[in-house]
Amino acid sequence: MYLPRVSLLSILFELVLSIPHPVSKRRISAGPVIASNFADPAFIQLDGISWAFSTTSGGKNVPIAKSTDFNKWEIIDRDALPKENLPPWTTGNLWAPDVIQLPNGAFVLYYSGTSKKDTSKHCIGAATSTSIDGPYVSSSDEPLACPLKDGGAIDPAAFIDPSTGLLYVAYKVDGNALGGGGPCGNADGSHSTPIKLQQVSARDGTTPVGDPITLLDRDDADGPLIEAPSLARSADGIYLLFFSSNCYNTDLYDVSYATASAIGGPYTKSKKPLLRSGDGGGVLKSPGGLDVAGDAMRFVFHADRKKADAS
Repeated sequence: MYLPRVSLLSILFELVLSIPHPVSKRRISAGPVIASNFADPAFIQLDGISWAFSTTSGGKNVPIAKSTDFNKWEIIDRDALPKENLPPWTTGNLWAPDVIQLPNGAFVLYYSGTSKKDTSKHCIGAATSTSIDGPYVSSSDEPLACPLKDGGAIDPAAFIDPSTGLLYVAYKVDGNALGGGGPCGNADGSHSTPIKLQQVSARDGTTPVGDPITLLDRDDADGPLIEAPSLARSADGIYLLFFSSNCYNTDLYDVSYATASAIGGPYTKSKKPLLRSGDGGGVLKSPGGLDVAGDAMRFVFHADRKKADAS
């Protein structure tokens, strides 16, 4: 679950090794590269420029930043998905967007927006543009994924499998939105929060192909939830599914990962988190929302600027 809070964008360089070896950190940025509220960042690289997108903040549905060196970032005074372009099914309050470029050159922005049918839950939508910085326009009057009875859906993450050219969208079924106690819900463990994978047409990026499958679900070590999926494939064919676990407004929130030899799994979770509070020389607080480049060599993520507070 992602609620408005002060977060920051940081950069992580990784070296991906084959199973059974773990993912190892090569370098982490020395402090924030964006110190303002830029939660749940996603990024895409195009013609030597890195573009990043974040959860609603600062009066913009989808804020944008860009960088030419992946170190110094500039916030762009532009909304990637302005209010007038939202579809009729959502009231706004957009979380965790992701952008991908299709083979035909068009761009698709995936996002989770508050459902008008049940404003306590989110659904996933898609919008398209001929320009990477938008404005994006909704591609349908209906959401791409909206399992309201299961808690809704959040955290879409697009991935083109380099071995097949097939396009997928991973997302979280937000079971903890159904309740169960605790600061993020589901403290009693009564709800599932699975990571799903939906194939979509690579021609338009919005038409579902078949039904979604489950890639991973929470267990006791994950606390009440897992969320914020991001997929990559290493040079030797290993699929990496990054995700966050525990509650975002506690010090237990982290980034972990699981590996598989096929995109549909089965995935095996790592023995310990990749990022957790206290990392980065002790400066990281509740790191999460990691987004990975397709080659698994560059990442962005957010962390709290002050100690996590569940209030």
